[in-house]
Amino acid sequence: MNNETYDVIIAGCGPSGAVLAAELRLHEVNVLVLERDTEPAPFTRIVGVHVRSLELLATRGLLEGLLAHGRKRPAAGLFAAISKPAAPGPDSTYGYLLGIPQPVIVRLLEEHALRLGAQVRRGCEITGVQQDEQEVRVELSDGQHLRSRYLVGCDGARSTVRKLLGVGFPGEPTRAQTLMGEMHAAAPAQEIAARVQAIAHSVRPFWVRPFGEGIYSIVLPAAGITDPAQPPTIEDFRSQLHAVAGTDFGIHSPRWLSRFGDATRLAEQYRVGRVLLAGDAAHIHPPIGGQGLNLGLQDAFNLGWKLAAHVHGWAPPGLLDTYQAERRPVAADVLDNTRAQQHLFSPEPGAQAVRRLLTELMDIDEVNRRLTAKITATDLRYDFGPGPDLLGRRQPDIETSSNGPLYSLMHAGRGLLVDGTGRLNTDGWPARVDRLADPAVTEAAQTPALLLRPDGYIAWTGDDQQDLNEHLTRWFGAPGQPRTTPN
Repeated sequence: MNNETYDVIIAGCGPSGAVLAAELRLHEVNVLVLERDTEPAPFTRIVGVHVRSLELLATRGLLEGLLAHGRKRPAAGLFAAISKPAAPGPDSTYGYLLGIPQPVIVRLLEEHALRLGAQVRRGCEITGVQQDEQEVRVELSDGQHLRSRYLVGCDGARSTVRKLLGVGFPGEPTRAQTLMGEMHAAAPAQEIAARVQAIAHSVRPFWVRPFGEGIYSIVLPAAGITDPAQPPTIEDFRSQLHAVAGTDFGIHSPRWLSRFGDATRLAEQYRVGRVLLAGDAAHIHPPIGGQGLNLGLQDAFNLGWKLAAHVHGWAPPGLLDTYQAERRPVAADVLDNTRAQQHLFSPEPGAQAVRRLLTELMDIDEVNRRLTAKITATDLRYDFGPGPDLLGRRQPDIETSSNGPLYSLMHAGRGLLVDGTGRLNTDGWPARVDRLADPAVTEAAQTPALLLRPDGYIAWTGDDQQDLNEHLTRWFGAPGQPRTTPN
């Protein structure tokens, strides 16, 4: 029997688990990641990384490495695949969609966590979880027993951790399956476009969209395809195209193929004692708008520094509870907008009437921008209590006067005071909050100074030191050096 002890054990080494492990290692938390699968997924699917996730990755210096493996696309046609030009804004250096193979982003994020000192063990399946006020005890399928201060379930939609906790996962089950992929097509482009236009109004979801060089993105219903647990094949796509379009357009040489259902569920709670949930373990929904991976990444960036604060003993009261208070409403909103988008794909006359109306309304820039901001999470405002409109919003990247991009100063995962007055300080929090004296940034934000949390959200604005100290204490604990031993 093994009784290894860690600060945090993470179940699952997908994007959420890998980012969370890295965020914890930035604060020297002893982390073990347990991954049930011995090998990466056997199929490749392209995922879209949205603006807010790109910004968060940039705050840790990860974005450049990802860009080399992905393709930039306009942040357009995101809501229910309604074809419109990119909306005005958002106010971001990273105002595009990054398409990248999911196995590649998972590998790069895992490598980042390993470089920072996280441990990853594959082929490890959790079969039991017990906890008390001091620790969590984890049992593995091979009989090993591990101990940790905290456990985080990032183990996907069928989360073992969530089930062992007995946390409810209410919502709607899968009612329809959809095929999605990118592949070459031999048929002439004009023939494809004419056939798609002729039937698109009667089959939903359905599109065959050109990417250039004979490559097409194809989405169509998967009704009648057997064994939905298995990755789809090119023959599945040919069969379904013949069923709905009367031809398979000569498709061949797939770049990636995938299948998804429309199940929509939200965990009743994100925390039970010392055990927490993140990513698909906490929420699932159809991939319409490509929000799933992004939602999980943003969970991890929100949770990492808060959990590290509790491990090291400097967390202010209730800090860890803000994880659920902030992130669960965000997931609920994403589930609602995917439900709405899913309805707009229905071939029923009422749904199609709404789709036509919304398509017309999206010619109004503000409507287009608002819907795009929902998908990209750039409109998110956490409830930090009364205060100016900036409070609780993300801080966009901006070029500083002499230190390069603002985000480059956040690679260590600490808070950041941007002081335009030249007289504010973070002296009581030297290991938790950095300081930048730069009027250029605060002038752009139209405030004398601002305090950023490690996840890039504005926790305070103003020019009064006492008021600043109160907010520093609220988010970063009492002044003084943090303890180096876990509580």
